[in-house]
Amino acid sequence: MRATTLRACATTVCKSSAGPDVTDQTFEIFLTAPPGLEPMLMAEVQEAGFDAPVLSPGGVTIRGTWDDVWRANLCLRGASKVLARIGEFRAFHLAQLDKRARKFPWGEILGQGVLTEGLSLKVEVTTNKKSKIYHAGAAVERFERAIAEEFGAKIAEGLDDADLVIKARFDDNNIQLSVDTSGEGLHKRGHKQAMGKAPMRETMAALCLRACGYDGTEPVLDPMCGSGTFVIEAAEIARHMMAGRARRFAFENLATYDPARVQNIKADWQNHESALQFYGSDRNVNVVRMANENAERAGVADMCTFLPVPVSEITRPEGAPGLVIVNPPYGARIGKKKDLFALYSAFGEVMKDRFSGWRVGMITSDDQLAQATTLPWLPPQAPIAHGGLKVRLYQTAPLV
Repeated sequence: MRATTLRACATTVCKSSAGPDVTDQTFEIFLTAPPGLEPMLMAEVQEAGFDAPVLSPGGVTIRGTWDDVWRANLCLRGASKVLARIGEFRAFHLAQLDKRARKFPWGEILGQGVLTEGLSLKVEVTTNKKSKIYHAGAAVERFERAIAEEFGAKIAEGLDDADLVIKARFDDNNIQLSVDTSGEGLHKRGHKQAMGKAPMRETMAALCLRACGYDGTEPVLDPMCGSGTFVIEAAEIARHMMAGRARRFAFENLATYDPARVQNIKADWQNHESALQFYGSDRNVNVVRMANENAERAGVADMCTFLPVPVSEITRPEGAPGLVIVNPPYGARIGKKKDLFALYSAFGEVMKDRFSGWRVGMITSDDQLAQATTLPWLPPQAPIAHGGLKVRLYQTAPLV
């Protein structure tokens, strides 16, 4: 059987704002999300106007052009990665895999820039016992050797060292090939240079804010703000700032990249004015300094106030109520659980005493710690995968 490839991958395609020279050919694009937060990403994808999104474990699938790939990387706040399907073929044994991998038109996707600029590539394989080829390491070796010998690409030592990553998914002897068009995880917005312990990823923060009903029209306060992720993310959402405006992407290394079309997507984007203010505090003076520096680099320092105060000393901001959202230490990650009950209890008391009308969202891995706040939690949602742990987002209705 001849290897098949999506012909859209060999041409620059686009829709809408990028101009009249378009093609209607589309392919599958998979937008990854932390397990447990896929419905929130689905809501964002629908809101952003991507065509026919389908919810699935680990993310959302859409069909689109390379223009949609670029737009998803640049604009979506909740997606962790954007994977573009570049082709598929069947193989029942390693010799057949080697032969078909050598015939696959890698140059249509990777382009000569990979060779002239000395970029490195790595293949990541996931397989299962439904396929006759189930040894992932042997499959990686065949793929990488075929790409190196037939196309001439340099193979990286590890995934973290690679400029481009090809993902091969084996299922019932069918091999689906995708290219990681993001490169570094999309939580790396390009402005957070300083981080505290156990930082919250920006992508997860955006999805948790959405899960709490935040839409950029109310103030947000984080009383254990660390390096300021929730506060900065909320401020950026209020100003409708492009998530990926300050970073590079792996798609810039592909043959399909069209800088002019990508620039059109950026040029068509419009920020919004917002008079809202956002608040963060932390007992650690150093992380408060980091938060201020991160807000400055993100361009939202004028909207954000960070103070070095403990939870017991936070005060309610003037004006309309909003959302308090917090990612406190869990014990499993930073400290000992028994030392945290007093912290959670103090947080709950401050919320009940000073934040009438505000909603509360809290992420923790431990239900006992959540209950130590004595806050009137709504039924928790599905567990969320976070840094090797399973956490839950606890929420309240407006406090009375």
